[in-house]
Amino acid sequence: MHISDFHGSATALSAESGGRVIAGTTTHGTGRSTPLRVDAQRNLEHVLRAAREVFGELGYGAPMEDVARRARVGVGTVYRRFPSKDVLVRRIAEEETARLTEQAKSALGQEEEPWQALSRFLRTSVASGAGRLLPPQVLRVGSAEEDAEDEGAARVPHQRQAVAGGAPDLRVVGARTPVEDEPSEDAGAGALLEVVGRLVDRAREAGELRTDVTVADVLLVIATAAPALPDPAQQAAASARLLDILLEGLRSRTA
Repeated sequence: MHISDFHGSATALSAESGGRVIAGTTTHGTGRSTPLRVDAQRNLEHVLRAAREVFGELGYGAPMEDVARRARVGVGTVYRRFPSKDVLVRRIAEEETARLTEQAKSALGQEEEPWQALSRFLRTSVASGAGRLLPPQVLRVGSAEEDAEDEGAARVPHQRQAVAGGAPDLRVVGARTPVEDEPSEDAGAGALLEVVGRLVDRAREAGELRTDVTVADVLLVIATAAPALPDPAQQAAASARLLDILLEGLRSRTA
């Protein structure tokens, strides 16, 4: 998965009419906001839906032409809404990260049992397919020693550490070298790591989660258990089966 440099922008800059597209409106230089035309709004929705599908299937390195083809619009229409692929990628990455964060918050608020809360979050997130669109830096893990070598690198807030039983001191780390089509550590990653960390802490403290399982492991489960298969029914069945196996691997042997 390759994504461009991301700075957490919730807006998509547009070259059309010298303005910006913000949640279905165009903001002109005067600061006046006007709704997009019906057909323009429809095209924007088609482009965003197509981008989620294409990037979810092929990764963030997929060309804009593929997005336009899936949306059944001209590539010029895509560029009028998003003047660069970088802007479109940022929009999708942020939306999917925010969706996962809300799913984690919902699991925390609606499930009293720690394991049930973590399990609910994983099942909901895998079913939504959002894991395939996570910014890659929230899926990277490295040792504390390796992380310390890159003092000047921007990085995602450290995840909670599992230290019992001599487990490795693993943490989520930021990208070491800028890569084309890859966002930075923003995109709401800090908020996601924080709330998932609370789910992990609760399950570990209840003795239901293996002591060596980290936040990065949980996010890797979400990304791994959401395969992109051509048949929806087959994909759902494969995801459910794989997640059952992975959940069993996360549980404490004494739980």
